[in-house]
Amino acid sequence: MMRALRRKLIVATMLSLTVVLTVILGGVNLMSRQKLVGEADAILAVLAENQGSFPHRGFLRDPLPQGPTWTPGMSPAMSPETPYESRYFSVLLDADGQILQTDTGQVAAIDDAAAADAAAKILATGRTTGFWEQYRYLRSEESDGTRLIFLNCTRSLSSLRTTLLYSSALALLGLGTVLVLLLLLSQRIIRPVAESYEKQKRFITDAGHELKTPLTIISADTDLAEVECGENQWLTDIRRQAQRLTGLTHDLIFLSRMEEQPQLQLLDFPLSDLVEETAQSFLAPAKSQGKALSLSIQPLLSCTGDEKSLRQLLSILLDNALRYAADGAVIAVELQSKGRNVLLRVSNPMARPLDKAALEHLFERFYRGDAARSAGGYGLGLSIARSIVAAHRGKIRAECPDGVTLTMAVTLHARQTAGL
Repeated sequence: MMRALRRKLIVATMLSLTVVLTVILGGVNLMSRQKLVGEADAILAVLAENQGSFPHRGFLRDPLPQGPTWTPGMSPAMSPETPYESRYFSVLLDADGQILQTDTGQVAAIDDAAAADAAAKILATGRTTGFWEQYRYLRSEESDGTRLIFLNCTRSLSSLRTTLLYSSALALLGLGTVLVLLLLLSQRIIRPVAESYEKQKRFITDAGHELKTPLTIISADTDLAEVECGENQWLTDIRRQAQRLTGLTHDLIFLSRMEEQPQLQLLDFPLSDLVEETAQSFLAPAKSQGKALSLSIQPLLSCTGDEKSLRQLLSILLDNALRYAADGAVIAVELQSKGRNVLLRVSNPMARPLDKAALEHLFERFYRGDAARSAGGYGLGLSIARSIVAAHRGKIRAECPDGVTLTMAVTLHARQTAGL
Protein backbone atom coordinates (compact mmCIF):
# COMPACT_ATOMS: atom_id res chain seq x y z
CA MET A 1 0.00 0.00 0.00
CA MET A 2 2.84 2.39 0.82
CA ARG A 3 4.40 1.70 -2.57
CA ALA A 4 1.13 2.60 -4.24
CA LEU A 5 0.84 5.77 -2.12
CA ARG A 6 4.41 6.76 -2.98
CA ARG A 7 3.78 6.12 -6.66
CA LYS A 8 0.59 8.19 -6.60
CA LEU A 9 2.42 11.04 -4.86
CA ILE A 10 5.13 11.08 -7.53
CA VAL A 11 2.63 10.84 -10.40
CA ALA A 12 0.37 13.60 -8.98
CA THR A 13 3.33 15.92 -8.36
CA MET A 14 4.84 15.37 -11.79
CA LEU A 15 1.50 15.76 -13.51
CA SER A 16 0.76 19.00 -11.66
CA LEU A 17 4.21 20.40 -12.42
CA THR A 18 3.89 19.41 -16.08
CA VAL A 19 0.56 21.21 -16.39
CA VAL A 20 1.93 24.35 -14.71
CA LEU A 21 5.07 24.44 -16.87
CA THR A 22 3.01 23.81 -20.01
CA VAL A 23 0.71 26.72 -19.18
CA ILE A 24 3.63 29.05 -18.39
CA LEU A 25 5.76 28.13 -21.40
CA GLY A 26 2.74 28.06 -23.69
CA GLY A 27 1.67 31.51 -22.50
CA VAL A 28 5.17 33.00 -22.82
CA ASN A 29 5.74 31.61 -26.30
CA LEU A 30 2.25 32.54 -27.44
CA MET A 31 2.76 36.12 -26.27
CA SER A 32 6.13 36.20 -28.04
CA ARG A 33 4.49 35.07 -31.25
CA GLN A 34 1.73 37.64 -30.89
CA LYS A 35 4.37 40.32 -30.37
CA LEU A 36 6.19 39.17 -33.52
CA VAL A 37 2.95 39.23 -35.54
CA GLY A 38 1.98 42.64 -34.15
CA GLU A 39 5.32 44.19 -35.07
CA ALA A 40 5.27 42.63 -38.55
CA ASP A 41 1.70 43.80 -39.19
CA ALA A 42 2.57 47.32 -38.06
CA ILE A 43 5.42 47.45 -40.62
CA LEU A 44 3.18 45.96 -43.31
CA ALA A 45 0.56 48.59 -42.52
CA VAL A 46 3.15 51.31 -43.14
CA LEU A 47 4.15 49.69 -46.43
CA ALA A 48 0.53 49.29 -47.50
CA GLU A 49 -0.19 52.93 -46.74
CA ASN A 50 2.68 53.94 -49.03
CA GLN A 51 2.13 51.58 -52.00
CA GLY A 52 4.68 48.97 -50.97
CA SER A 53 7.55 51.14 -49.76
CA PHE A 54 8.59 53.16 -46.75
CA PRO A 55 7.79 56.88 -46.79
CA HIS A 56 10.15 59.79 -46.06
CA ARG A 57 12.92 59.50 -43.47
CA GLY A 58 10.93 61.19 -40.73
CA PHE A 59 7.87 58.96 -41.01
CA LEU A 60 8.30 57.68 -37.45
CA ARG A 61 7.34 61.10 -36.17
CA ASP A 62 3.99 60.77 -37.94
CA PRO A 63 1.05 58.72 -36.57
CA LEU A 64 1.37 55.09 -37.62
CA PRO A 65 -1.38 53.69 -39.83
CA GLN A 66 -3.63 51.07 -38.29
CA GLY A 67 -3.01 47.69 -39.91
CA PRO A 68 -5.25 44.59 -39.77
CA THR A 69 -3.97 43.53 -36.36
CA TRP A 70 -2.97 46.95 -35.09
CA THR A 71 -4.67 48.04 -31.88
CA PRO A 72 -4.45 51.32 -29.98
CA GLY A 73 -1.50 51.29 -27.62
CA MET A 74 0.51 48.84 -29.75
CA SER A 75 4.13 49.90 -29.79
CA PRO A 76 6.01 47.89 -32.40
CA ALA A 77 9.79 47.98 -32.14
CA MET A 78 10.26 50.41 -35.02
CA SER A 79 13.18 52.75 -35.23
CA PRO A 80 14.77 54.99 -37.84
CA GLU A 81 16.73 51.92 -38.92
CA THR A 82 13.61 49.85 -39.62
CA PRO A 83 13.42 50.75 -43.35
CA TYR A 84 17.03 49.60 -43.78
CA GLU A 85 16.65 46.44 -41.71
CA SER A 86 13.41 45.23 -43.28
CA ARG A 87 13.43 42.83 -46.21
CA TYR A 88 10.23 42.82 -48.23
CA PHE A 89 8.74 42.59 -51.69
CA SER A 90 5.35 43.42 -53.18
CA VAL A 91 3.20 42.42 -56.15
CA LEU A 92 0.45 44.56 -57.69
CA LEU A 93 -2.38 42.73 -59.49
CA ASP A 94 -5.38 43.99 -61.41
CA ALA A 95 -8.98 42.90 -60.89
CA ASP A 96 -8.45 39.85 -63.13
CA GLY A 97 -5.43 38.69 -61.17
CA GLN A 98 -2.95 39.78 -63.82
CA ILE A 99 0.36 41.05 -62.51
CA LEU A 100 0.88 44.75 -63.08
CA GLN A 101 4.04 45.30 -61.09
CA THR A 102 6.55 43.41 -58.93
CA ASP A 103 9.02 45.06 -56.59
CA THR A 104 11.79 42.75 -55.32
CA GLY A 105 14.48 45.36 -54.87
CA GLN A 106 14.55 45.03 -51.08
CA VAL A 107 15.04 41.25 -50.96
CA ALA A 108 17.70 39.01 -52.47
CA ALA A 109 16.16 35.55 -52.03
CA ILE A 110 13.07 36.25 -54.19
CA ASP A 111 13.03 37.12 -57.89
CA ASP A 112 10.12 38.41 -59.95
CA ALA A 113 8.95 34.93 -60.96
CA ALA A 114 8.95 33.65 -57.38
CA ALA A 115 7.17 36.81 -56.21
CA ALA A 116 4.47 36.35 -58.86
CA ASP A 117 4.02 32.69 -57.91
CA ALA A 118 3.68 33.58 -54.22
CA ALA A 119 1.13 36.29 -55.03
CA ALA A 120 -0.95 33.89 -57.13
CA LYS A 121 -1.03 31.31 -54.33
CA ILE A 122 -2.04 33.86 -51.69
CA LEU A 123 -4.68 35.39 -53.98
CA ALA A 124 -6.22 31.94 -54.49
CA THR A 125 -6.67 31.46 -50.75
CA GLY A 126 -8.69 34.66 -50.40
CA ARG A 127 -6.97 35.53 -47.13
CA THR A 128 -5.91 39.09 -46.34
CA THR A 129 -3.05 38.34 -43.96
CA GLY A 130 -1.01 35.42 -42.69
CA PHE A 131 2.30 33.62 -43.19
CA TRP A 132 3.78 32.27 -46.40
CA GLU A 133 6.92 30.28 -45.63
CA GLN A 134 9.11 32.75 -43.70
CA TYR A 135 7.15 35.81 -44.85
CA ARG A 136 4.29 37.67 -43.23
CA TYR A 137 1.98 39.03 -45.94
CA LEU A 138 -0.74 41.64 -46.18
CA ARG A 139 -3.32 42.15 -48.90
CA SER A 140 -4.08 45.80 -49.57
CA GLU A 141 -6.58 47.33 -51.97
CA GLU A 142 -5.36 50.27 -54.07
CA SER A 143 -6.91 52.34 -56.82
CA ASP A 144 -4.89 50.46 -59.45
CA GLY A 145 -5.70 46.99 -58.10
CA THR A 146 -4.70 44.68 -55.26
CA ARG A 147 -1.23 44.78 -53.75
CA LEU A 148 0.27 41.87 -51.83
CA ILE A 149 3.16 42.84 -49.58
CA PHE A 150 5.49 40.22 -48.08
CA LEU A 151 7.76 40.98 -45.11
CA ASN A 152 10.67 38.65 -44.36
CA CYS A 153 10.43 37.37 -40.74
CA THR A 154 13.15 34.74 -40.88
CA ARG A 155 15.19 36.11 -37.99
CA SER A 156 12.18 36.66 -35.75
CA LEU A 157 10.71 33.23 -36.46
CA SER A 158 14.11 31.60 -35.93
CA SER A 159 14.47 33.41 -32.60
CA LEU A 160 10.96 32.32 -31.63
CA ARG A 161 11.72 28.68 -32.45
CA THR A 162 15.01 28.85 -30.56
CA THR A 163 13.24 30.26 -27.51
CA LEU A 164 10.61 27.53 -27.71
CA LEU A 165 13.28 24.83 -28.06
CA TYR A 166 15.43 26.09 -25.19
CA SER A 167 12.48 26.71 -22.87
CA SER A 168 11.14 23.22 -23.58
CA ALA A 169 14.57 21.72 -22.93
CA LEU A 170 14.85 23.62 -19.64
CA ALA A 171 11.35 22.51 -18.68
CA LEU A 172 12.23 18.87 -19.36
CA LEU A 173 15.45 19.28 -17.40
CA GLY A 174 13.47 20.79 -14.51
CA LEU A 175 10.95 17.95 -14.64
CA GLY A 176 13.75 15.41 -14.61
CA THR A 177 15.37 17.13 -11.64
CA VAL A 178 12.08 17.20 -9.72
CA LEU A 179 11.50 13.52 -10.55
CA VAL A 180 14.91 12.59 -9.17
CA LEU A 181 14.29 14.63 -6.02
CA LEU A 182 10.90 13.01 -5.56
CA LEU A 183 12.38 9.54 -5.95
CA LEU A 184 14.94 10.42 -3.30
CA LEU A 185 12.65 12.27 -0.89
CA SER A 186 9.21 10.73 -1.37
CA GLN A 187 10.09 7.92 1.02
CA ARG A 188 10.77 10.46 3.76
CA ILE A 189 7.63 12.43 2.86
CA ILE A 190 5.30 9.49 3.35
CA ARG A 191 7.23 8.08 6.31
CA PRO A 192 4.76 9.46 8.93
CA VAL A 193 1.84 7.90 7.03
CA ALA A 194 3.74 4.63 6.64
CA GLU A 195 4.59 4.53 10.33
CA SER A 196 0.98 5.21 11.29
CA TYR A 197 -0.22 2.51 8.90
CA GLU A 198 2.32 0.02 10.23
CA LYS A 199 1.22 0.74 13.80
CA GLN A 200 -2.39 0.17 12.77
CA LYS A 201 -1.57 -3.18 11.15
CA ARG A 202 0.56 -4.20 14.13
CA PHE A 203 -2.27 -3.32 16.49
CA ILE A 204 -4.75 -5.39 14.48
CA THR A 205 -2.40 -8.37 14.41
CA ASP A 206 -1.46 -8.12 18.07
CA ALA A 207 -5.04 -7.53 19.18
CA GLY A 208 -6.18 -10.49 17.08
CA HIS A 209 -3.64 -12.79 18.69
CA GLU A 210 -4.50 -11.48 22.17
CA LEU A 211 -8.21 -12.11 21.56
CA LYS A 212 -7.65 -15.70 20.50
CA THR A 213 -6.88 -16.90 24.03
CA PRO A 214 -9.94 -15.45 25.83
CA LEU A 215 -12.20 -16.55 22.96
CA THR A 216 -10.83 -20.07 23.21
CA ILE A 217 -11.38 -20.05 26.98
CA ILE A 218 -14.93 -18.73 26.56
CA SER A 219 -15.74 -21.50 24.08
CA ALA A 220 -14.20 -24.16 26.34
CA ASP A 221 -16.01 -22.86 29.43
CA THR A 222 -19.26 -22.81 27.46
CA ASP A 223 -18.80 -26.47 26.57
CA LEU A 224 -18.08 -27.33 30.22
CA ALA A 225 -21.08 -25.33 31.42
CA GLU A 226 -23.26 -27.10 28.89
CA VAL A 227 -22.07 -30.46 30.29
CA GLU A 228 -22.89 -29.36 33.83
CA CYS A 229 -26.14 -27.49 33.22
CA GLY A 230 -27.37 -28.97 29.99
CA GLU A 231 -28.01 -27.19 26.71
CA ASN A 232 -29.92 -23.90 26.94
CA GLN A 233 -30.49 -20.73 24.93
CA TRP A 234 -27.95 -18.61 26.84
CA LEU A 235 -25.09 -21.00 26.36
CA THR A 236 -25.98 -21.38 22.67
CA ASP A 237 -25.90 -17.61 22.22
CA ILE A 238 -22.54 -17.38 24.01
CA ARG A 239 -21.07 -20.08 21.76
CA ARG A 240 -22.49 -18.45 18.61
CA GLN A 241 -21.13 -14.99 19.45
CA ALA A 242 -17.75 -16.44 20.42
CA GLN A 243 -17.60 -18.17 17.04
CA ARG A 244 -18.47 -14.91 15.28
CA LEU A 245 -15.77 -13.02 17.16
CA THR A 246 -13.29 -15.78 16.37
CA GLY A 247 -14.15 -15.55 12.67
CA LEU A 248 -13.85 -11.76 12.73
CA THR A 249 -10.47 -12.00 14.44
CA HIS A 250 -9.17 -14.48 11.87
CA ASP A 251 -10.40 -12.26 9.01
CA LEU A 252 -8.70 -9.16 10.40
CA ILE A 253 -5.41 -11.00 10.93
CA PHE A 254 -5.63 -12.45 7.41
CA LEU A 255 -6.23 -9.02 5.90
CA SER A 256 -3.30 -7.58 7.80
CA ARG A 257 -1.00 -10.35 6.62
CA MET A 258 -2.15 -10.09 3.00
CA GLU A 259 -1.22 -6.40 2.96
CA GLU A 260 2.28 -7.11 4.29
CA GLN A 261 3.52 -8.55 0.98
CA PRO A 262 2.48 -12.14 1.73
CA GLN A 263 4.73 -15.03 0.79
CA LEU A 264 2.39 -17.02 -1.40
CA GLN A 265 3.17 -20.54 -2.53
CA LEU A 266 2.98 -20.05 -6.28
CA LEU A 267 2.40 -23.33 -8.05
CA ASP A 268 0.83 -24.39 -11.32
CA PHE A 269 -2.55 -25.99 -10.71
CA PRO A 270 -5.72 -26.69 -12.73
CA LEU A 271 -7.90 -23.66 -12.08
CA SER A 272 -10.87 -25.18 -13.91
CA ASP A 273 -10.93 -28.11 -11.47
CA LEU A 274 -10.62 -25.80 -8.45
CA VAL A 275 -13.53 -23.62 -9.59
CA GLU A 276 -15.73 -26.62 -10.31
CA GLU A 277 -14.94 -28.35 -7.00
CA THR A 278 -15.54 -25.20 -4.97
CA ALA A 279 -18.75 -24.38 -6.80
CA GLN A 280 -20.04 -27.95 -6.32
CA SER A 281 -19.67 -27.56 -2.55
CA PHE A 282 -22.17 -24.66 -2.69
CA LEU A 283 -24.88 -26.62 -4.53
CA ALA A 284 -26.45 -27.93 -1.32
CA PRO A 285 -26.52 -24.54 0.50
CA ALA A 286 -27.98 -22.93 -2.62
CA LYS A 287 -30.69 -25.59 -2.88
CA SER A 288 -31.57 -25.24 0.79
CA GLN A 289 -32.14 -21.52 0.23
CA GLY A 290 -34.29 -22.08 -2.85
CA LYS A 291 -31.55 -20.87 -5.21
CA ALA A 292 -29.53 -22.54 -7.96
CA LEU A 293 -26.03 -22.48 -9.44
CA SER A 294 -25.27 -22.30 -13.15
CA LEU A 295 -21.72 -23.32 -14.07
CA SER A 296 -19.96 -22.39 -17.31
CA ILE A 297 -16.36 -23.45 -16.84
CA GLN A 298 -13.91 -23.71 -19.70
CA PRO A 299 -11.96 -26.95 -19.16
CA LEU A 300 -8.18 -27.36 -18.87
CA LEU A 301 -7.45 -23.81 -17.70
CA SER A 302 -4.41 -23.54 -15.45
CA CYS A 303 -3.08 -20.79 -13.24
CA THR A 304 0.10 -20.10 -11.29
CA GLY A 305 -0.80 -18.97 -7.82
CA ASP A 306 -1.61 -19.93 -4.27
CA GLU A 307 -4.30 -22.60 -4.53
CA LYS A 308 -5.52 -22.20 -0.96
CA SER A 309 -6.03 -18.44 -1.17
CA LEU A 310 -7.69 -18.66 -4.60
CA ARG A 311 -10.07 -21.29 -3.28
CA GLN A 312 -10.88 -18.90 -0.43
CA LEU A 313 -11.43 -16.13 -2.99
CA LEU A 314 -14.02 -18.16 -4.89
CA SER A 315 -15.70 -19.24 -1.63
CA ILE A 316 -16.04 -15.60 -0.58
CA LEU A 317 -17.57 -14.63 -3.92
CA LEU A 318 -20.01 -17.53 -3.89
CA ASP A 319 -20.97 -16.97 -0.25
CA ASN A 320 -21.53 -13.29 -1.01
CA ALA A 321 -23.66 -14.15 -4.05
CA LEU A 322 -25.80 -16.63 -2.09
CA ARG A 323 -26.27 -14.24 0.80
CA TYR A 324 -27.54 -11.31 -1.24
CA ALA A 325 -29.24 -13.08 -4.17
CA ALA A 326 -32.99 -12.85 -4.56
CA ASP A 327 -35.18 -15.84 -3.67
CA GLY A 328 -35.25 -18.38 -6.50
CA ALA A 329 -32.31 -16.67 -8.23
CA VAL A 330 -29.81 -18.48 -10.42
CA ILE A 331 -26.19 -17.68 -9.55
CA ALA A 332 -23.92 -17.87 -12.59
CA VAL A 333 -20.28 -18.93 -12.28
CA GLU A 334 -18.19 -18.46 -15.43
CA LEU A 335 -14.54 -19.20 -16.10
CA GLN A 336 -12.92 -18.55 -19.45
CA SER A 337 -9.60 -17.66 -20.98
CA LYS A 338 -9.02 -14.11 -22.13
CA GLY A 339 -5.75 -13.79 -23.99
CA ARG A 340 -2.95 -14.47 -21.50
CA ASN A 341 -5.37 -14.10 -18.60
CA VAL A 342 -8.27 -16.03 -17.14
CA LEU A 343 -11.56 -14.33 -16.31
CA LEU A 344 -13.72 -15.49 -13.43
CA ARG A 345 -17.23 -14.04 -13.11
CA VAL A 346 -19.80 -14.68 -10.37
CA SER A 347 -23.20 -13.08 -11.03
CA ASN A 348 -26.36 -13.00 -8.97
CA PRO A 349 -29.68 -11.09 -9.19
CA MET A 350 -29.95 -8.88 -6.10
CA ALA A 351 -32.83 -9.17 -3.67
CA ARG A 352 -33.14 -5.38 -3.85
CA PRO A 353 -31.94 -2.92 -6.52
CA LEU A 354 -28.32 -1.88 -6.06
CA ASP A 355 -27.34 1.75 -6.17
CA LYS A 356 -24.53 2.11 -8.71
CA ALA A 357 -22.81 4.61 -6.43
CA ALA A 358 -22.35 1.78 -3.91
CA LEU A 359 -20.15 -0.20 -6.34
CA GLU A 360 -17.15 1.95 -5.45
CA HIS A 361 -17.48 1.04 -1.76
CA LEU A 362 -18.22 -2.69 -1.92
CA PHE A 363 -14.57 -3.64 -1.34
CA GLU A 364 -14.10 -1.34 1.64
CA ARG A 365 -13.72 -2.86 5.09
CA PHE A 366 -16.91 -3.01 7.15
CA TYR A 367 -18.94 -1.36 4.40
CA ARG A 368 -22.61 -2.27 4.71
CA GLY A 369 -24.83 -0.51 2.20
CA ASP A 370 -28.58 -0.82 2.62
CA ALA A 371 -29.06 -2.78 -0.56
CA ALA A 372 -25.68 -4.43 -0.92
CA ARG A 373 -24.41 -5.44 2.51
CA SER A 374 -27.43 -5.84 4.74
CA ALA A 375 -27.64 -9.59 5.28
CA GLY A 376 -25.35 -10.00 8.27
CA GLY A 377 -21.60 -10.48 8.45
CA TYR A 378 -19.00 -7.84 9.16
CA GLY A 379 -18.35 -6.61 5.63
CA LEU A 380 -14.83 -8.06 5.40
CA GLY A 381 -15.38 -10.75 2.77
CA LEU A 382 -14.91 -8.61 -0.34
CA SER A 383 -12.01 -6.76 1.29
CA ILE A 384 -10.28 -10.10 1.73
CA ALA A 385 -11.14 -11.04 -1.85
CA ARG A 386 -9.54 -7.82 -3.11
CA SER A 387 -6.41 -8.47 -1.03
CA ILE A 388 -6.08 -12.00 -2.46
CA VAL A 389 -6.45 -10.74 -6.02
CA ALA A 390 -3.98 -7.90 -5.41
CA ALA A 391 -1.46 -10.39 -3.99
CA HIS A 392 -1.71 -12.28 -7.31
CA ARG A 393 -1.37 -9.01 -9.26
CA GLY A 394 -4.80 -9.45 -10.73
CA LYS A 395 -7.83 -7.19 -10.92
CA ILE A 396 -11.28 -7.43 -9.36
CA ARG A 397 -14.24 -5.19 -10.09
CA ALA A 398 -17.93 -5.04 -9.35
CA GLU A 399 -20.40 -4.52 -12.19
CA CYS A 400 -24.11 -3.84 -12.07
CA PRO A 401 -25.16 -2.24 -15.38
CA ASP A 402 -28.88 -2.85 -14.92
CA GLY A 403 -28.99 -2.08 -11.19
CA VAL A 404 -30.27 -5.59 -10.44
CA THR A 405 -27.65 -8.19 -11.39
CA LEU A 406 -24.37 -7.85 -9.49
CA THR A 407 -21.29 -9.37 -11.12
CA MET A 408 -17.89 -9.83 -9.49
CA ALA A 409 -15.29 -10.09 -12.25
CA VAL A 410 -11.78 -11.31 -11.42
CA THR A 411 -8.93 -11.23 -13.91
CA LEU A 412 -5.86 -13.34 -13.12
CA HIS A 413 -2.68 -14.06 -15.05
CA ALA A 414 -2.64 -17.56 -16.45
CA ARG A 415 1.10 -17.74 -15.84
CA GLN A 416 3.11 -15.82 -13.25
CA THR A 417 6.70 -15.80 -12.11
CA ALA A 418 7.90 -17.17 -8.81
CA GLY A 419 9.35 -13.79 -7.91
CA LEU A 420 5.92 -12.22 -7.73
